Amino acid sequence: MTYFLEYTVPAAPGDAGFEFPHDEINAGTTVPLTQTDAEVVHTPALPARTGILGATVPEAKLEAEQLISHSRASEASLYYDPSNSLQAGVGTLVSTFSEGQGWQDLQDTGF
Repeated sequence: MTYFLEYTVPAAPGDAGFEFPHDEINAGTTVPLTQTDAEVVHTPALPARTGILGATVPEAKLEAEQLISHSRASEASLYYDPSNSLQAGVGTLVSTFSEGQGWQDLQDTGF
């Protein structure tokens, strides 16, 4: 995978946001909020970075649109990242997406 899509998932209409336990000692462990004494973190939106399959930018954008259309995200950024990093903002920003306006290419990167 060389393309990654970054987007933000807002809370569903009527929801106050997302809640999850923050426990540095048991990192990676998933338990119901009612079964933990860990501090509870509240957030109105969740950031996401997802690998996108595609040999070319047009193929990657088509695949990314499928993901966006099945999420509550209204904006997204497509990165070319041969390092396959899951860290936000890593790679070359190729194009941005905005609901109602579609894709806005930043430059001809040759990917």
